[in-house]
Amino acid sequence: MAKIQIGLIGFGYWGPNLARNINANPRSILSCIADIDFERREIAGNMYPHVEVVEDPQVILKSPQIDVVAIATPVSSHFELARQAIENGKHVWIEKPLAATSAESAELVDLARQKHRILMVDHTFLFTSSVKKIHEVIRAGELGNILYYDSVRVNLGLIQSDVNVIWDLAPHDLSIMDFVLEQKPKAISVHGKCHFGTKLEEMAYLSLYYQNNLMAHLHVNWLSPVKIRHTLIGGDRKMLAWNDLDNENKVNVYDKGVEVMQRENGYAALTQYRIGNMASPALANKEALTEELDYLLDCIEGGQEPFNNGEAGHRVVEILEAADHSLKNSGKLIELLP
Repeated sequence: MAKIQIGLIGFGYWGPNLARNINANPRSILSCIADIDFERREIAGNMYPHVEVVEDPQVILKSPQIDVVAIATPVSSHFELARQAIENGKHVWIEKPLAATSAESAELVDLARQKHRILMVDHTFLFTSSVKKIHEVIRAGELGNILYYDSVRVNLGLIQSDVNVIWDLAPHDLSIMDFVLEQKPKAISVHGKCHFGTKLEEMAYLSLYYQNNLMAHLHVNWLSPVKIRHTLIGGDRKMLAWNDLDNENKVNVYDKGVEVMQRENGYAALTQYRIGNMASPALANKEALTEELDYLLDCIEGGQEPFNNGEAGHRVVEILEAADHSLKNSGKLIELLP
């Protein structure tokens, strides 16, 4: 089977990671790199002297040889680049979030469906061994009914110039929650602050409400003195802790919980705590982007719809939009469409 040719638009922060994986994969060819910045083009040319490097993304969007357009540009440019790529018969692999508005993301989903093209959103964490294991544990019912999802995703920088911290960091957890919980939130409330006159919040707290009394809480922050990537998922049978910065034991499953014994004759309920063993499952050590690119190529070759498709990306953008609405209204609870 002929190798799949991929053109990359954007060689800033994330683009080099995409380029490295595309170039290394034996099933794909990195055909062209486009970036409007001269210095980034120079760097790309030095790293990949065999690859055409251009300023104008139209070279990639209109090339009859290119099968897939990978987009790693600011969010504001996502819609137009992806729209043109799909209109020109290309598959699209696009950095998160899918688009700047839910109207734009919905249009891209419809267009990809009409043109029979794959629209895949680069929610990279879904391809980590940690998230795969979490998904497996929850689907197997090992945790029981999920009670809460609590995440801290903080660091010092990188402060973005076009989106706030919610649009930058929260898509990671929102896509993970969409994948592992397999349900949509009913409502969201958000509080946050900006401190440097940019009108873009550098820290925020998101509370999401689901069916069956499940609640999720996300803390995202560009102003933390330390980098933390820690998630707790509590069930009524077991609980799970995921520390993405721990190279030894990223995922731990705890046989711990709370049992409430109803007492007779009107006496107060008796609460008992169950303290059991901790298990740390073995995880594969393969780069997530390598896994994701292989999956994209499988989907293209097999005519398969990816699970991280445009619709999954659209669900994340809908929540981000609602988060902004709540933020601008002092944490008002915003209902989400079913």
